[in-house]
Amino acid sequence: MGAAIVELTIAGRVLVFSGDLGRQESPTMLPPTPISHADYLLVESTYGNRLHDGGDAEQTLADVIARTAARGGTVVVPSFAVGRAQTLLFYLARLKEQKRIPDLPIYLDSPMAINATELFCRHIGEHTLSAQDCQRIFSTAHYVREAEESKSLNKDSMPKVILSASGMATGGRVLHHLKHYLPDPRNSVLFTGFQAGGTRGDSLVSGARSIKIHGSYIPVEAEVNVLSMLSAHADADELMVWLGHFKAPPKCTFITHGEPAAADALRHRIEETLGWKTHVPDYRETVALR
Repeated sequence: MGAAIVELTIAGRVLVFSGDLGRQESPTMLPPTPISHADYLLVESTYGNRLHDGGDAEQTLADVIARTAARGGTVVVPSFAVGRAQTLLFYLARLKEQKRIPDLPIYLDSPMAINATELFCRHIGEHTLSAQDCQRIFSTAHYVREAEESKSLNKDSMPKVILSASGMATGGRVLHHLKHYLPDPRNSVLFTGFQAGGTRGDSLVSGARSIKIHGSYIPVEAEVNVLSMLSAHADADELMVWLGHFKAPPKCTFITHGEPAAADALRHRIEETLGWKTHVPDYRETVALR
């Protein structure tokens, strides 16, 4: 469900690569493993110059579902299959248990998301949920495995929630659902993650009045919302929390895997706050580790 931290010992020197660091607080995932020593450190900087929205993701999700159900519509949720879908199911199960949303059917319509969810349940101890939690939470949704069953969802006019990939609407089964539900103002589309430029998801959250799907332009009459609080990446403050576990400064900390502005912001913050030697390497740059 997340990236791994790599620790290598070569010729007596310890090299650590952070991988994509996760959040310090997550409803389903454990915080990143603290590391106390490295001679050389490579740390990611995806959110090196940003902090996450502190809004209430669960309440926003509840509001969209309740509002859409009240007008007899369906909520289509384009979702990343690994990690994001499982977090959404966690929230949906809790909202249903607390009776904060109507008792609508919830469909997980993504073979990859279904497989990832089943793997999640087989690896208790690698996340925050018990076996009982997994059984209770993930039984909230009906798993749509076959393509024909996926298509049949669009013949059902009753209100419901459909989680389907891909998260940026670049492909996958969600395209059939968007094609069917976008033209009706009773419905809602809820994006739950970053939308890269040039994707259908980016066009929709930017207010496009029509989008091209399967060769046809589909009018956008449905309500389009963005749930921006669910990023799985550590933000700038959380990166600093992880770095704070080191008992001594590495000989050099290399800032990687981030846009130039984000990498430079993290470099500056590490130098100012921790006093460490840092470097933002150029593409294909070679560095001798002594």
